[in-house]
Amino acid sequence: MNILEGLNPAQAEAVTTTTGPVLILAGAGSGKTKTLTHRIANLIANEGVWPNRILAVTFTNKAAREMRHRLASLVEADASHRDFMPWMGTFHGICVRLLRIDGHTIGVGRNFVIYDEDDRQALVKQAMKQLSISDRDIKPSQISSAISNAKNKLQTPDDLKGEARYPFQQHLATIYDRYESMRRDAGALDFDDLLLEAVRMLQSSPELAKKWRDHFEHILIDEYQDTNAAQYQLVKILVNQSKNICVVGDDWQSIYSWRGADFTNILNFERDFPGCHVVKLEQNYRSTGNILEAAHNVIQKNDQRSDKKLWTSAGDGSPVTVHGIYDENEEARLVAERISSQVAIGARKYDDFAVLYRTNAQSYTLERLFLQLHIPYQLVGGVRFYDRKEIKDIIAYLRLIYQPNDRMSFSRIANVPTRGIGATSMEKFFDWQSNQGLDIITALEQIAMAGIISGKARQSMGSLAAILRRLQSMAETEAPANIIEAIINDTGYRHYIDDGTPQADERAENLGSLINEAQAYASLDDFLEEVALMSSADTTSDGQKVTLMTLHAAKGLEFPVVFIVGMEEGIIPHSRVFDSPAELEEERRLCYVGMTRAREELHLSYTHSRMQFGQRSYNPTSRFISDMGEGVVSTGPTHLGGFAPQNLPDDELFYSDEPGFDIGDQVRSSMFGDGEIVDIDGLAVTVRFSSGQSKKLNTQFAHLQKL
Repeated sequence: MNILEGLNPAQAEAVTTTTGPVLILAGAGSGKTKTLTHRIANLIANEGVWPNRILAVTFTNKAAREMRHRLASLVEADASHRDFMPWMGTFHGICVRLLRIDGHTIGVGRNFVIYDEDDRQALVKQAMKQLSISDRDIKPSQISSAISNAKNKLQTPDDLKGEARYPFQQHLATIYDRYESMRRDAGALDFDDLLLEAVRMLQSSPELAKKWRDHFEHILIDEYQDTNAAQYQLVKILVNQSKNICVVGDDWQSIYSWRGADFTNILNFERDFPGCHVVKLEQNYRSTGNILEAAHNVIQKNDQRSDKKLWTSAGDGSPVTVHGIYDENEEARLVAERISSQVAIGARKYDDFAVLYRTNAQSYTLERLFLQLHIPYQLVGGVRFYDRKEIKDIIAYLRLIYQPNDRMSFSRIANVPTRGIGATSMEKFFDWQSNQGLDIITALEQIAMAGIISGKARQSMGSLAAILRRLQSMAETEAPANIIEAIINDTGYRHYIDDGTPQADERAENLGSLINEAQAYASLDDFLEEVALMSSADTTSDGQKVTLMTLHAAKGLEFPVVFIVGMEEGIIPHSRVFDSPAELEEERRLCYVGMTRAREELHLSYTHSRMQFGQRSYNPTSRFISDMGEGVVSTGPTHLGGFAPQNLPDDELFYSDEPGFDIGDQVRSSMFGDGEIVDIDGLAVTVRFSSGQSKKLNTQFAHLQKL
């Protein structure tokens, strides 16, 4: 077949420029995978390059599989036959092959095993135990993350020892050193070692480096903007004198600096390979003109970027729509109702829609509304809100103080945070508690009388009893949100989840969302009932589901309709980047990635107020919206049913010493829909909703609108 068939002029140029270094700047939706695959096919079919002498690196196994099958079709080869296909895979996969062949030259046996993150953390714990370093102040997960970062920067334990100035840095270097010794003794490599050891192997043997440089006549690398220091070094070593290296990427879509990616690698390619041929893929095959224009205006504000301008022959399409919303509940309802109405009239299917957000904690209000409106959904790259460990832990505490005979909940939290209560002590406790006919909290209070458990476990059980009894007394008078905050603080759970990793911030945000949602409820039993319904909700369907995911998880995907929620300062862009121009530019790239996931419609929303970490915040509208220029259509609260009188100051909208309602009033809740007030108790009102449910709500936070 004609290898150039179906390619535009820029793509054809990238395919047929086969000698020397080539930089392909491929904009979003510009057909880079197609271009890369056709380039490989051209090398094999028209340039006479033996497939096995081509190295093609992708960033995901899925991308490698897709490219392998496309290539097999183009050159009519067997994709499963290694000798008739290029070396194709991820950096880690390629390094495994190199190490299996030549790793013995640096003491890496051919039968090495590969440790995942759980294995690494387990070995870190063993190393800390051998060194008598307590995991109370230094979390194994924190050490594991630091070791990973060091390896991606090609730093050894000795490097860290030389830089150590503070106690934590000194402990890290010592643990890293012991971890490495134990890992080598086990004949194992962790995931980061695959890169590190491959680089070390090639750097330590000029003969070996020459062998592989001579072997690979052509090197092609996808997503070059996402390479880290170790990957960059590997590439530099493997490029031979002919410099037949072709890299494909888009610095505008570099969003992974937090895991070591350095987008300046692609910006510096022309410096690294003088005289390289640059091809810009600027024709977009995904999005309409209005979406591309708005996204282009956002990314243009970055100082560090390449220069290109995407265009499409698909026409302008629908304008980008920006929605000003009252709060996060109305935001979720807007998204849910727009999706429902489009599906109801047959204009769209559920899987035409994606909802993107900056942090996983934002998914909860969307999940709740989707369940209430029976909209099937899937979370990509995340876990359903009530399935997240930290949420299940806190709910277990709530269930136990509400029902002190709940053994399942007690079993979950007895040693969370760690208290030194082992499995044997738990078994003895349950036997004694059952024989005495006591509930769990009372049994814990009387454990000293049992005589069956001694030492640290008995002391810990007594301390836990005091905390649980105090929380139980709170449940009689306090709102659920206050009880949750007390659990997080009094049990030490806040410190427990703060392990110094990026995931710690996400866990804290998830707990903040739990507190936010609990504030609308006036009673613990109502809140636990809602949790049970949410936890057990069935979202299965005939395969049609709305996709919910973070902006990071959306890279590489596309959808006919995209909603990006939370377009506010402190969310998009995230609050932790305000003091760092470089990180702010990455947030802008992240916004650009989200916008260019949309093919036909793009909706952006911001709220005038939002509950965050248990408090109502009033964040300004994201600067990225004003960057988009004049080609967007804006809507505001007055377009959404007039749910809030606009002439009142914000604090009067949200807080009042009087409920302002009477029995029999018809009200609307952004959380539960329309209903009637059937009882009033101070600031708490009981509402019977049209769904048949009755809820006791706190009028300070439930945002009920009188109809």
